[in-house]
Amino acid sequence: MLATERHAITMAERNAEAELHDAMSGFALDPLGFVRFAYPWPIHGEPGPDVIQTRFLTALGEQVRAHRFNGVDPVPPVRMGLSSGHGIGKSVLGAWIVGWIMSTRRNCRGTVTANTNEQLEKKTWAAVREWTARCITAHWFEINSEIMYRKGWRAQWQTSPASCAEHNSEAFAGQHSRGSTSFYLNDEDSAVPDKIHEVEEGGLTSGEDMIFLFGNPTRSSGAFHRAAFGAGRDRWDIQIVDSRESKFANQQLIAEWAQDYGEDSDFFRVRVRGLPPRASELQFIDQERVWQAQRRAVSPLPDEPLVAGVDVSGGGAAWNVVRFRRGQDARTIPPIRVPGEATRDDRSAFLARLAEVLNDKRQGYQVAMMFVDSAFGAPYVERLHTMGFRNVQEVNFGAKALDAHQANVRAYMWNKLKEWLTTGAIPSKDGVLESDLVGPGYHLNRQDQLVIESKESMQKRGIASPDDADALALTFASPVRPAMTPKIVQPPAWNWG
Repeated sequence: MLATERHAITMAERNAEAELHDAMSGFALDPLGFVRFAYPWPIHGEPGPDVIQTRFLTALGEQVRAHRFNGVDPVPPVRMGLSSGHGIGKSVLGAWIVGWIMSTRRNCRGTVTANTNEQLEKKTWAAVREWTARCITAHWFEINSEIMYRKGWRAQWQTSPASCAEHNSEAFAGQHSRGSTSFYLNDEDSAVPDKIHEVEEGGLTSGEDMIFLFGNPTRSSGAFHRAAFGAGRDRWDIQIVDSRESKFANQQLIAEWAQDYGEDSDFFRVRVRGLPPRASELQFIDQERVWQAQRRAVSPLPDEPLVAGVDVSGGGAAWNVVRFRRGQDARTIPPIRVPGEATRDDRSAFLARLAEVLNDKRQGYQVAMMFVDSAFGAPYVERLHTMGFRNVQEVNFGAKALDAHQANVRAYMWNKLKEWLTTGAIPSKDGVLESDLVGPGYHLNRQDQLVIESKESMQKRGIASPDDADALALTFASPVRPAMTPKIVQPPAWNWG
């Protein structure tokens, strides 16, 4: 290639970059225009944002144009959000907003969070990475699991994911960008602790700052509820969205929910209509209870029995899981997890693992009782009994509960598990168990009995099957006597002479 040709290509590239920078400057006040321009539509057959996403981006553009930040003098922060049912494209919308801010605002700084680390990593931040790769400005940025930053300006022009655990609140502090934008995006915000919101507010004082709260209103208290429905709603622009408005939502599933629960039930209000439950919260186990159990130190008594819970997969995406608990300690012995696909056609390997567990004679590893879910576990129980193991019991989740306040055995076990979490200990870095515990909703049936949301219902609304949590719940299927009875030492017969 001739030098003149190389020079011509270089000049063309420079001109293209200059035009791209000019275009991004032009979209600084037009997030909807940015989204329509920056991504290679159509994508997955969609020509662009749908009516709900368009409405939100239009309102966002109106706010930033009304504020007219001059790059020096601080303006009121943008406080916006969505309280919605499931399946309306909130994660995608959040990714577009991150892309718009990062592409149009030099030296901006942001933090993205979600209710659980699993949600943050696999949905919220995963969407940011996916849409960044599609964006016309993708070559400007470096993005990985820990940070997104403008190449050459990592320290001052970046956004990153952060756990919303209350003890991690310092990760949200000190975020300021005086001549630009400091922003926060909270996904599934109903379960994000108030402490995180308090620290985020401190990052909205310097320039053209923004905060976005997205979520299902699973609670009738907390910062998200106050912003959308309570005393703070005058300071926030929270759009209430019914999933039936969105073409992305599963309308057949929504019709089933209407038939099963009723349109005015708490379940339907939260999962479809974007309205808070009339009860205190729809999420059965709250996030704070789980975090406390992750941090709690416990020392089980030496005579407390070791109990194993086995949730057996029927194949597919569900897992075969064994969880262990000794009194208040469900942390010390790690779980056994085997993919469902591995046992679809051949159960022998998992059967061998269960037999190995029951044969373990090491001190502290002798299982007093193993409870196995009968739905797919009945053959395992039968074979283990044949092999001579008598400390194995089949549990029917749908059977009548020991307590009349619960609709079935599964509700009974989960209720015991919820109570236990106030004093028990679980692994601190087990994101799968954490997300499983806070995943299921609940409702009361016509007899005012507790019903825990089924795995099938959770999977239909895009939530993973809570196999690990069900396995831990199985350890509460029935009381188990201590593995050994301590000897009673008789006092000496004193001879007083």
